[in-house]
Amino acid sequence: MVSVLKIIIHLHKLYVMKEEFKNLELVKNEVVHRFEMNVDGHTAIIEYKEYPGKIALIHTEVPPVLEGKGVATAIIEKTLNYIEKNNLKLIPLCPMVVGYIKRHPEWKRIVDQSVIEK
Repeated sequence: MVSVLKIIIHLHKLYVMKEEFKNLELVKNEVVHRFEMNVDGHTAIIEYKEYPGKIALIHTEVPPVLEGKGVATAIIEKTLNYIEKNNLKLIPLCPMVVGYIKRHPEWKRIVDQSVIEK
């Protein structure tokens, strides 16, 4: 039987950016309205739409070859850090981003108040 502690440690590793991705650059490609992160020659993306003082994250996509390796978590964390550093408010429309924020409620601090459940 697997102990509860082992399960918690496993889940924590799944939802925290892996060390190997921390130094990868996040690019805000304003031409096609998406954040991009290159991993081993493949590009993970988050599509966005920007408004005055706000940014909506619409869709996260990771190439199939990178699925299950923590790339989605890494690009989401990097994008949330970008949003916070640029004093923007987040409108999370992408289900992956919404799920990430539910697992990491500390990020609610950047979510636009108009979209927070009351």
